[in-house]
Amino acid sequence: MSFETALRLTEVMMALCFLQQSAEHLAGYRDERRLFALRGLLCLPLLAGVATGWALAGLTVVALCALHRFQGPYNGGSDRMSLLILCCLDLAHLGAGTALAETALAYLAVQLTLSYVVSGQVKLANPDWRRGRALVEVFRFSAYPVSESLRGWAGRPRLLFAMSWGVMLFEVGFPLSLLHPVALAIGLALAASFHLANACLFGLNRFFWIWLAAWPALFWFQARLFG
Repeated sequence: MSFETALRLTEVMMALCFLQQSAEHLAGYRDERRLFALRGLLCLPLLAGVATGWALAGLTVVALCALHRFQGPYNGGSDRMSLLILCCLDLAHLGAGTALAETALAYLAVQLTLSYVVSGQVKLANPDWRRGRALVEVFRFSAYPVSESLRGWAGRPRLLFAMSWGVMLFEVGFPLSLLHPVALAIGLALAASFHLANACLFGLNRFFWIWLAAWPALFWFQARLFG
């Protein structure tokens, strides 16, 4: 995948994610509705490929206003990934035609890879994850909107033990997917399944879409390293 294609796909996919996130605030307080309506409007030229640099700058201002409004990235990791993608796109446009542009997209790819690796390392260091207890507690006591039938999984420790190790091995081993395009396709298929499971089981739908928005950078980065 070429740099230009990866950059454009990232812009489009991020804009679609931002439109989804903005729609969640249509029933919020008046200041929220105004802020996220503006965010939605700024996504339109980004989708159309018109004045993308200005649209990105406007989205950055809105993102800073949202940080002030909610006293930080209120939705946790998905908001942090949204900000990371947005800032990398800003830098790529500011440094168009220079090494800065490629560095910005490479940084996004590296941070995406580290998001899996660091998460896996933290889990491996936790004895509750290594023994499968962490997922037992998640299904038994979690405030996430899991159904009663899914809460019954807490009584299946062997299944959750296997799931725990499957998640940890996938996360810490994710950098190996960069070694070959086929390996990357397999790694991202596993990643999509992982995020989709989190969306279906725990309602973490934002993670699924915004992580996918960073994937074009990873395809370009893999080709740049080993192509």
